[in-house]
Amino acid sequence: MKTKTLLASIILLLAVFLAGCKKDNFNETVGVCPVVKSTDPADGAIDVPLSQVVTIIFNEKMNPATITQQSFILTGAARIPGTLTYDEATAAIHFVPAVPLTANTTYTGKVATSVKDLTGNALQSGHVWTFSTGTTLSPAVISTDPPDLATGVFLNKIISVTFSMPMDPLTLTAATFIVRHGAAVIAGSLACSGATAFFTPASPLVSGTSYIATITTGARNGSGNPLENDYSWSFTTGSVTAPTVISTDPGSNAAGVILNKIVSATFSEAMAPLTITSATFTIRQGITIVAGSVSCVGSTAFFNPATALNTNTVYTATITTGAKNLAGTPLANNYIWSFTTGSAKGPAILATDPASNATGVGLHKMVTATFNEPMDPLTINASTFTIRQGAITVPGTISSAGAVASFIPSATFIPNTVYTGTITTGAKNIAGTPLGNDYIWTFTTGSGSSPEIMLTDPASNATHVPLTKTVTATFSEAMDPLTINSVTFTLNLGTMPVAGIVAYSGTTASFKPSANLSPTATYTATITTGAMNTSGSPLPVNYVWSFSTNSTVSPPPVVLGTADRFGILTGLGISNNAGFSEIHNLDVGIYPGLRSSVTGFPPAIIVNGAIYASDDPAPVPAMLIQAKADLTAAYLSAEG
Repeated sequence: MKTKTLLASIILLLAVFLAGCKKDNFNETVGVCPVVKSTDPADGAIDVPLSQVVTIIFNEKMNPATITQQSFILTGAARIPGTLTYDEATAAIHFVPAVPLTANTTYTGKVATSVKDLTGNALQSGHVWTFSTGTTLSPAVISTDPPDLATGVFLNKIISVTFSMPMDPLTLTAATFIVRHGAAVIAGSLACSGATAFFTPASPLVSGTSYIATITTGARNGSGNPLENDYSWSFTTGSVTAPTVISTDPGSNAAGVILNKIVSATFSEAMAPLTITSATFTIRQGITIVAGSVSCVGSTAFFNPATALNTNTVYTATITTGAKNLAGTPLANNYIWSFTTGSAKGPAILATDPASNATGVGLHKMVTATFNEPMDPLTINASTFTIRQGAITVPGTISSAGAVASFIPSATFIPNTVYTGTITTGAKNIAGTPLGNDYIWTFTTGSGSSPEIMLTDPASNATHVPLTKTVTATFSEAMDPLTINSVTFTLNLGTMPVAGIVAYSGTTASFKPSANLSPTATYTATITTGAMNTSGSPLPVNYVWSFSTNSTVSPPPVVLGTADRFGILTGLGISNNAGFSEIHNLDVGIYPGLRSSVTGFPPAIIVNGAIYASDDPAPVPAMLIQAKADLTAAYLSAEG
């Protein structure tokens, strides 16, 4: 009887340990479960666009290695192929279908329990939801560049049109995208990327000339649906010598502009400073002129308001034809744009890393906090950003860049210990507005025990591995870089060592062969127990895996897709601190970061391009998500 009682106790104890992140009968949380927080489309959504990008957002950061074509499936009448990416900043999966969805169809999304968070906790049950598409819609033109009736257009302008959905590139041809001067058709080349088509004239446009551009009903979307009607718009080029305004800060129709904003306009060439005055560069709130000082440096004019702008207010900026270049040639037309200020609400913290209540945090972890706007770095310091273990303040180095504040501990954290992070109301944005309340969160460190290898690339027993492959292994925690070397990480062809360079970054060790691998050969990689974590704990056993190579080396071309239009495409912040610079014929994009996270433009300028951000009106956010998905796919293709 005692033996049975003991056995039952052991089984019960094992059940508690195996419960993972579930709760026991005493309501004590053993771990933190990842869950699907929301989806887009939502469960039961109807009239979903056929170009929908499917998004799944989790309550915490997930392990990207567990997000695969097997862990998320979208089905209609059959499984839908597509590109799957993971955005760490938002803990979101984005699935871009390879072809548009079918009209009037119910789709089912399934997230499998194989998806895990960074500490290995899996979804406790698969997440399943459904949504339905609407009727088949014809594409429509939603914007053009230059816009209709634009004047002063550059002579080397690339003419573009953006549709309401991705288009079939084969239908955007010289017969469906036509630019005319009178009855004469302008020669040029055409390109289409996603929902945007581009026409590049074969030679510069003629100055002071009106052009008409037309998109015909021969232009079709991916489902073969044509434009309902021909779409035409016109524009007029500028003079050869007349200066033009090529960018402004804030941009036209910008929202949430900070209250102490210095408004600027950048011209196509250097301007005569004496012509840039309070008479030629004005800011108005309605009909009231805003008091301020005007200056000009090179090709950029600045308006510095005498007092802070009002909250939630529309302002109109004007530069008149009294503004002239160094040769005395004036602007061809007054240049007018508007922007709207933000509220007086203070900054807020959007996310922390580690997240609140995170467990298994590395002992060398850099702690960061991301705000909703750029912060004054002088207010991010040891008195406003602290990490404590109980009542003890942890020493460390604090820095701030844009909207991100960072804390690097001077020594390793203690294993299995709860730490508390605090950012006080002493932290202020650039306008001097403080955080509304102290922000406090906690996290718990890991054990600091023996490290493990979480995954390898190539995987064990992989076949058809490219001959140019760099072999990598990702650890469960940060390793001591000095222990990752040519002695502890080796690659062999049979018994023959392969020459190569060993490197370590983040939690990943890499072995780059000095020459291409041999075709149709089996290689064995080994990482020995000489590899140690930062606490000096070694791998418990040698880790050995094998893979076989491809028969030939024939890397496919790397296709950037919709990302091809961008010179800069990033996640959280863009900051130019190099002074004046130019980006030509390329756009700048930021997602999920906000337009307010883009700083330093000007003095940097964008010629024949624009800045796009996640808080821009639709369809810009969807366009940025698609571009990031295409860029990820291009990177993975290039990596292979």
